[in-house]
Amino acid sequence: MNQILLITKREFLTQVKKKSFILITLLAPLLLVGFGGLIALMLKANETTTSVNVIDRSGLFAPHLESTKTIKYVVVGESSEQQILKVLKESETAQALLVIPSLKGKDYPGLQKETKLYVNQKIGLEHQSTIASDLSRVVREEKIKDLGLKASQIEQLEEPFTLVPQNIKDDKVEDSGLNFGVKYGLSMVLMYVIFMFIIIYGVRVMRSVLEEKNNRVVEIIISSVKPFSLMMGKILGVTLVALTQFAVWITMSIGAALLLNTSVFPAAGAVGSMPGAENLESDAGNLQQMAAEISTTLLSLNVPLIVVSFILFFLLGYIFYSAIYAAIGSAVDNETETQQFTLFAILPLTLGMYGSITIINNPEGPLALWLSMIPFTSPVAMIARIPFGVPLWQIAVSLLLLLLSAAAMVYIAGKIYRVGILMHGNKASLKELWKWLRA
Repeated sequence: MNQILLITKREFLTQVKKKSFILITLLAPLLLVGFGGLIALMLKANETTTSVNVIDRSGLFAPHLESTKTIKYVVVGESSEQQILKVLKESETAQALLVIPSLKGKDYPGLQKETKLYVNQKIGLEHQSTIASDLSRVVREEKIKDLGLKASQIEQLEEPFTLVPQNIKDDKVEDSGLNFGVKYGLSMVLMYVIFMFIIIYGVRVMRSVLEEKNNRVVEIIISSVKPFSLMMGKILGVTLVALTQFAVWITMSIGAALLLNTSVFPAAGAVGSMPGAENLESDAGNLQQMAAEISTTLLSLNVPLIVVSFILFFLLGYIFYSAIYAAIGSAVDNETETQQFTLFAILPLTLGMYGSITIINNPEGPLALWLSMIPFTSPVAMIARIPFGVPLWQIAVSLLLLLLSAAAMVYIAGKIYRVGILMHGNKASLKELWKWLRA
């Protein structure tokens, strides 16, 4: 045990003292936010404003077409059609001519067929959809008038039927609307975090083992330390590294949330004195209401159970898969050879992740139950179910199975590690690994 603790300490300190670790830990959240902002800027930079000249022979559409940031409608006379078409051919900027024919009776399908949109450049699908939607809105309003209906009557017809199921067993209201959306979002975030970090830190263990094997340092270490102790020390050391990064990122996230809450979103009193105060107050009110509903939903969850379950499933799942990665690192001579074995570690996790996306709509179904019980998939599948409510006995059974499987995987990986760490120039195969296990 002393050897394991000593190696754990060495592995932890070696990792956290690296400049790359410090930079990644501090800059990763900022880079993630910056990357998201860059994507938003790129999408915005690709937006163009298309000037659409409109010749409306029907007289129905022109008064109701409203310009936006991307579409600018300009109503022109019928006599200028040929001149505008000539200008379109010579112009370098994105422009278009929308020609709407006369409406014959109530022949709206015929009107649609004869309506023409002339462009001088390729027009984006979003712009096409916007123009078509504006025309459809006007046609819809005209059809409503033809039927002699009022706008209030149409609103009544389109009112959705809200259905909130109630569970008679525990007398609780089932998830619906924003409540379900918040739980779904939380479930996705927790699942992806576990999935990504198990792979990231598992690969780090594998590379650490492979590095020491290739530079022959392990041959010196193994003379005074048991192979099993060396492997466990590496796994636990990297586990502490992962928890350290978790703690830093959670602290930064909470600090950023508090900063945004106090400085970015103005208080209600301050908004009233700003230009365009009515719109700002309305937006602030909507944001506050949504934030309040989200907070209420999150606080209604069993937060201690979610936090404890997340930590336990991450730690046990990480130990389970890190043992596999450590065995792979000891069995090969270079990173190229690792590719044929890492697939066995990535596939079960991927299966559990994508399976969890499908089971969220039915967290109590048979697929959900089995994916959250099988140790290969339970670290991601069970954590995806917990926000929706899972019986405690299922969580306990899943943790017990994962704990026993992690211990078994560590034992198996230790037998492979014991032989493979000193093997050089002998390409490992499944047959060879089986011999090492039986030795």
